[in-house]
Amino acid sequence: MNWNQIEGNWEQFKGKVQQQWGKLTDDDLDVIKGKRQELAGRIQERYGKAQEESDREIDDWLRRG
Repeated sequence: MNWNQIEGNWEQFKGKVQQQWGKLTDDDLDVIKGKRQELAGRIQERYGKAQEESDREIDDWLRRG
């Protein structure tokens, strides 16, 4: 899976993103709108993680997907 697929089909992926990062709200997902940097920022905000850690989690999630 690559980020272009997610960005282009954000409505279908929102549920999977929320399963992975349960602290993200529906409002967060609406703001993210498939933007990777926005997702990373929201993960940092909700989970208190560093940018590198958020990026690594997203990469891991993409590899598993």
